[in-house]
Amino acid sequence: MWKARPDDKPNGQQPANGGSQLSSNLSNPMARPAPAPVPTRMAEHSEIAHIGKSVVIKGELSGSEDLYLDGEVEGSIELTGHSITVGPNGRVRANIHAREVVILGKVDGNVNGDERVEVKRSGVLAGDISTQRILIEDRAYFKGSIDVQKNPAKSAERREMAMAAAASGSLSQSPASEVRKI
Repeated sequence: MWKARPDDKPNGQQPANGGSQLSSNLSNPMARPAPAPVPTRMAEHSEIAHIGKSVVIKGELSGSEDLYLDGEVEGSIELTGHSITVGPNGRVRANIHAREVVILGKVDGNVNGDERVEVKRSGVLAGDISTQRILIEDRAYFKGSIDVQKNPAKSAERREMAMAAAASGSLSQSPASEVRKI
């Protein structure tokens, strides 16, 4: 068995000298390990729903928070304005619409990511993708078509900024046709 180190405190308390929590967890065999981090940028958000690998859902799935899906879904998934990650055990036979979609498992259906779609190395996607930005890693499987869309709001904003810059630039510079002879 493990022996407690001299710097470990009983009951899993943090040592006063700043020792790590890991060493105190080793001395307590009943301590639960920390959960694995969510493999996307979803970890930045505070509310993330988790669907475990033993859960099976048939029908429409919608929500107003980010979702980590490691189970099975058949139907449709609508998470407008939020992210979904299909975990490595996830099996989806549905069309997905979300702000960001990350696929580590298997998806049979069309994927609409308002901002971004990622198919990771272990991911399998059989369906069409519609998004602004896409990432398909090496060794990922993808069969379908890709429609990369422009964001009309950002395009109009960029066009207005370019026109404003051109207008202010033309006022401050003299025309190129004016050349002084000395």
